[in-house]
Amino acid sequence: MKKANLKEATKARELSMLLAVVSGSGENQEFEGRITVYVTVCVIIAAFGGLMFGYDVGISGGVTFMDDFLKKFFPVVYKKKQHAHENNYCKYDNQSLQLFTSPLYIAALIASFVASKVCSKAGRKPTVQIASIFFLIGVVLTAGDLNIEMIIFGRIFLGFGVGFANQAVPLFLSEIAPTNIRGALNISFQLFITIGILLSNLVNYFTANIHPHGWRISLGIAGIPASMLCVGSILICETPTSLIERHKVEKGRKVLRKIRGVENVDDEFDSIVHACEMARQVKDPFRKLMKPVSRPPLVIAICMQIFQQFTGINAVMFYAPVLFQTVGFGNDAALLSSVITGLVNVFSTIISIYLVDKAGRRILLLEACVQMLISQVIISIILFKGLKATGANLSKGEAIFVVVLVCTFVMGFAWSWGPLGWLIPSETFPLETRSVGFAFAVSTNMLFTFVIAQAFLSMLCKMQAGIFFFFAAWIIIMGVFTWFLLPETKGVPVDSMVDKVWKQHWFWRSFVAEDEFRTDVKVV
Repeated sequence: MKKANLKEATKARELSMLLAVVSGSGENQEFEGRITVYVTVCVIIAAFGGLMFGYDVGISGGVTFMDDFLKKFFPVVYKKKQHAHENNYCKYDNQSLQLFTSPLYIAALIASFVASKVCSKAGRKPTVQIASIFFLIGVVLTAGDLNIEMIIFGRIFLGFGVGFANQAVPLFLSEIAPTNIRGALNISFQLFITIGILLSNLVNYFTANIHPHGWRISLGIAGIPASMLCVGSILICETPTSLIERHKVEKGRKVLRKIRGVENVDDEFDSIVHACEMARQVKDPFRKLMKPVSRPPLVIAICMQIFQQFTGINAVMFYAPVLFQTVGFGNDAALLSSVITGLVNVFSTIISIYLVDKAGRRILLLEACVQMLISQVIISIILFKGLKATGANLSKGEAIFVVVLVCTFVMGFAWSWGPLGWLIPSETFPLETRSVGFAFAVSTNMLFTFVIAQAFLSMLCKMQAGIFFFFAAWIIIMGVFTWFLLPETKGVPVDSMVDKVWKQHWFWRSFVAEDEFRTDVKVV
């Protein structure tokens, strides 16, 4: 009897290995196709979701810096800012002011789980369309605001848009892109975020001197990318994977031919059909996600989002004008310095697009940890020595050096933890848990973005220059995590992650082995 059970278990294991080989074969194969104009247009339109997100990240800090905005909605902050003996670190410390920025991220956190369901049941395209409508409502409310309550509601609707866009767009890009440039097109989402930040800094630079409604113009211009996303989302196609997953098989084949620009798409089509059939065997993706075999990509996805925020990048991007005024720049110079960091952000992300499939993920992350750590520590030392709570600011040379260090920090982030924080979760989850797994990544990102947005100005007031030491300590933790727990996934097929990555890793293989043992026992 024992021999029979052992024989059955062996057969089950062999069948499992055979399925793994079959499912992985499509990923290793170069499918026929080319980069079509239609795919390029679809990618650009979808990436406008990232542009909208980035524009909001940048515009928030600039608007909270404008005197006309502060006088209308935050007079206490305005008076503190104008005080003759103001505290250099505390003049913007106001919970209501931080509440202007942070509701967006709580709304996005909640929306990401709803968007996950919509993505699976209705498709990627409708999810992007819903995101654009939320964006438009949010823009109308914030740009036309009459009171602080209207602002907060507007920010909440913008948050719904961010949650839906951040859930759908990376999945859309991953599924529509040709296999050989999937990594680069995924990072285009982050590239558009950086472009949005740059555009917002440019807009703030020019509208800061338009009185008394420059802030309304800054917020209202967000309607342009929101409108382009809304109109463009009508023109884009649904992804073949989503169509086939929802039993629209022949339509999926037709769309695949259209986006690849060739008639013979049988190999790729068969690969997608097989992946969808395997995914349908999983009736409860959330339960599957909680199993040990899913632990490695889930833990890594969540940790990547936490670390991304605790680099301090959003603190810098949200409040760059405030930060640069704190170290001694005037109003216009502070905004101009933010434009400079925005340019650095964009060009460094382009470098990431070029290097990610050549150098690999780990080397970019580890190099950036060293670069960001050095920048943060030197900034802390300069501020500790030269910028007291009250009194004179830094010298002009010291202030310029701080801007250079901030640019060095942004550069390191932009070619590593920024784009890879989204790319790695999108390539490590299998199809059956991809949507719900990515929802966990998005919601974690939004949660910790909220924490930083709500706490940064108070932390700056209480910790002063020590805030940069705080973020530097987190960067050390990130480097240790990457070195020991983050395996290289460059060039590894999605369906081969378990065999080629997790089973080979000194730590994660124990979780995969435990899941295999449970599977064998169940079969016996």
